[in-house]
Amino acid sequence: MAKRKKITLHNVNIIGIADKGKSIGKTAEGHIVFVDNLVPGDVADILVLRKKKSYYEGIPLQIHSLSKDRIEPTCQHFGVCGGCKWQHLSYEKQLEHKFVVVRDVMQRIGKLNPELVRPIIGCDEIFRYRNKLEYSFSDKRWITNEEAASEAVNLQTPALGFHRPGFHDKIVDIQTCHLQASKSDEIRNFVRQYTLENGFTYYDTKTHKGDMRNMIVRNTTLGQWMVIMIFGHKDKAKIEGLMKAVAERFPEIQSFLYVINQKLNDTIFDQEVFVFKGKDYIEESLGDITYRIGPKSFFQTNTRQAIRLFDIAVSYADLKAEDNLYDLYTGLGSIALYVAHKVRQVVGIEEVEAAIDDAIENMERNEVKNAVFYAGDVKNILNPAFAEKHGKPDVIITDPPRAGMHEDVVNTLLQLAAPRLVYISCNPATQARDLALLSEKYDVTDIQPVDMFPHTHHIECVARLVLKNQ
Repeated sequence: MAKRKKITLHNVNIIGIADKGKSIGKTAEGHIVFVDNLVPGDVADILVLRKKKSYYEGIPLQIHSLSKDRIEPTCQHFGVCGGCKWQHLSYEKQLEHKFVVVRDVMQRIGKLNPELVRPIIGCDEIFRYRNKLEYSFSDKRWITNEEAASEAVNLQTPALGFHRPGFHDKIVDIQTCHLQASKSDEIRNFVRQYTLENGFTYYDTKTHKGDMRNMIVRNTTLGQWMVIMIFGHKDKAKIEGLMKAVAERFPEIQSFLYVINQKLNDTIFDQEVFVFKGKDYIEESLGDITYRIGPKSFFQTNTRQAIRLFDIAVSYADLKAEDNLYDLYTGLGSIALYVAHKVRQVVGIEEVEAAIDDAIENMERNEVKNAVFYAGDVKNILNPAFAEKHGKPDVIITDPPRAGMHEDVVNTLLQLAAPRLVYISCNPATQARDLALLSEKYDVTDIQPVDMFPHTHHIECVARLVLKNQ
């Protein structure tokens, strides 16, 4: 069989950013190519790896000219870790390109007027903004090409850090991560040092053996810290030794927990969590509401920007004291409780049962009397009978996962015909698809992009919809 001829695209202009951190390039002939490791404004030759019907995918071979918008990345792990793919592009330009992404997808998929998209709201803090990071231990550290070529480097060193993109068994050993407060670095590096000095083994994803498996670090704007150590098996002496050493070194950890996970996957949602020190939760405040956040709780990862997001949603909802509000995909009730004092009643639905447990706990702790929460799939719970029981909604806030809303949910929303609907999304493409479906009965009046995660391709959007012919 003859080898497929390699295709090289010459002098490709990089014109924008795309999903998953890729750049969009365009040739002089008008061909579109998606490529990593370049920024808008670069001009490069690109080796084609895959040829699709309407576009190419490739890698850069040679950069002929660098974009004027390039900057020096802050992180020493940039280009290897893969977590912050746009650190080499100025933040101002990141926001410009994210705005273009939202505007284009709303016009192309949603069939909406692009003028509805407002200027994107950026972060005041573009580093140290996350309140949660998850680290992995591995007996296989990711080795760079430079290290592989050096005889002085020990290639067998275990690693504690983040997965190399595309490699489930290779971990980039992280010394400094600029996403969370520096205390996270201190805790992680201490754990690495202690475990390596005391003969702990790191997890092997092929044999599923190893003392150390994962570590989760959470913090809040109230200065509270939670650390969850996940071990690969039960070794009482090693577990107690490590936990005691960390607790003594970092007395500021209010919630110090551990899990023994012997499953084949890393999730801990179905695992028992043990308290070594302190409480089994930490607290965060948004507005007048204090939230209890447990080890399995979902909470907006950028707390300060979440307040902006919520306030936009509240503004778009135009809440009134007599309103009956439905909050779909409510999570731990973060938005529902945030707005409960503004309405007559709020009804929340969430698929994850543990999140609803948190919502009820937070409702009681904050003495909210006008909220009710249900655990289950929105498409199964939300129906005319449910609306008859709880009253027709005056306003609906929906915040679905990246896949967007199930078609059954969209059809139910059209049937309920609430006068006002606010749609929050972390995926503008699926949001645009759903907005097009909702256009049967709704007009979209505003779309507000919000940047929750600088240096990444992720974008949150809040859309305001009003019922036609009210």
